[in-house]
Amino acid sequence: MNIQLEIPQWLLASLQELPKAIDDVQARVQMILDLARLNLKHETGGPFAAGVFEKQTGKIVAIGVNLVVATHCSSAHAEIVAISLAQQQLRSYDLGGAGMPHHQLVVNAQPCAMCVGAIHWSGLRSVIFAATREQVEKLTGFDEGPVHPNWRKELERRGIEVESGILENEACQAFREFSSSGGLVYNSRATGS
Repeated sequence: MNIQLEIPQWLLASLQELPKAIDDVQARVQMILDLARLNLKHETGGPFAAGVFEKQTGKIVAIGVNLVVATHCSSAHAEIVAISLAQQQLRSYDLGGAGMPHHQLVVNAQPCAMCVGAIHWSGLRSVIFAATREQVEKLTGFDEGPVHPNWRKELERRGIEVESGILENEACQAFREFSSSGGLVYNSRATGS
């Protein structure tokens, strides 16, 4: 038995068109917002995208989009896909290991309960997200899970910087568009919807 998650063909094609590095943080967030919209347009997953970058150089290490419905895998969140691809690409389970550059995760929305745990275990040194959990839940009906109230401080205590609010309005607009489109809200047992 094995588990295999395949990123969509449109994303593979998009990766060929992206620059090798994006040095401006706002431009990194904008790229992730654009990819989240494309994931909806191509009907390959939920309204979420994430990328792992070398923090200082902006080098793109891996990009992931939400693949939950397409792969029948509830853990195939954009963050998990991006982190897993980065770990495979770099051949290391620890993205903060000795001799490695600091790696940063950029997401269009605050990570859910599962993804916060994955960030901690991954070795990432930085997380940037646009929309907050509360905004995502209010605008879409997704249930982001019981995130610990001090999650940011806990990550920061472990040497992981957390930054939020970059292009927040643009991210919220995309979630409004998702909601207006009647997109599938795939909460377990339909909680929160």
